[in-house]
Amino acid sequence: MDALELVGNTPLIELKRVVPDRRKVRILAKAEYFNASGSVKDRAARAMILDGIRSGKLSGAKTIVDATSGNTGIAYAMIGAVLGIAVELYLPANVTEERKLTMRSYGAKLVETDALEGIDGAYKACRRAVNKDPLKYFYPDQYVNEANWKAHYEGTAEEIWAQTEGKLTHFLAGTGTSGTFMGCARKLKEKNKKIKCYNVTPDSPFHGIEGIKHRMMVLKDGFFDESISDGQPAVSTEEAYHMSRRLAREEGLFVGISSGANVAAAVRLAEKLPEGSMIVTILCDGGSRYVTGELWRVEDNGGWGI
Repeated sequence: MDALELVGNTPLIELKRVVPDRRKVRILAKAEYFNASGSVKDRAARAMILDGIRSGKLSGAKTIVDATSGNTGIAYAMIGAVLGIAVELYLPANVTEERKLTMRSYGAKLVETDALEGIDGAYKACRRAVNKDPLKYFYPDQYVNEANWKAHYEGTAEEIWAQTEGKLTHFLAGTGTSGTFMGCARKLKEKNKKIKCYNVTPDSPFHGIEGIKHRMMVLKDGFFDESISDGQPAVSTEEAYHMSRRLAREEGLFVGISSGANVAAAVRLAEKLPEGSMIVTILCDGGSRYVTGELWRVEDNGGWGI
């Protein structure tokens, strides 16, 4: 066994204390921080890299390269270490130090771009490097690579279906590249066309929910298909932070900001659903990736902080 075999088959945890009335509606969360490098992005990264090897586009002589703001880059770095393949990552300079240190610890080379240009600046710089020396690189391009959403179509969704014994009625997840949502929603609706699937979005283009894009910012030439979605619940940064803190102190789940956003939207949805409904959502990563930010430093609901 190697670390790649530790991707997938993550537990499904029932939330007990943050749910308004769990006798009426159950909320279960897929704990994706149990993956090998600690996030849901392990699934897509592994699928894209293995697809590249199978197709012959990736060999040990090439360098894996992509733009990232965090979790996908960490996943690439971990996979590169397992396979003995070099990894080069383009990222905004303001990415948190714990993310940078994690990527470097796996042996990845980091190229930091202008923080003011955000992930778009990193994406453009990455593409320039690939265009300059295409034979050097294998460029998965997570935003348009079909293996991204197929990893969840073939894996995550099948696990959710089995773990709930097909009893879920609603699925809910945020959209960054949209791979998790699109793969799961497509498969679950094939299993049961009555299942409702919602993609969570920040309530403003200017937000602090890392890992989730505002619906107006999702790449139009990517693989997000709005027709698959049954709705787009909007969550504020404050709601996401507050729920992440609640999950830590009320459920014992130390998770990140996008996880808080997903659960906040699920709790709000639960209040509107009939008795017997079951919502499944995603806990995308662990809270330790945010310790140098404001998430665990701002006092919240009773005056606590670190």
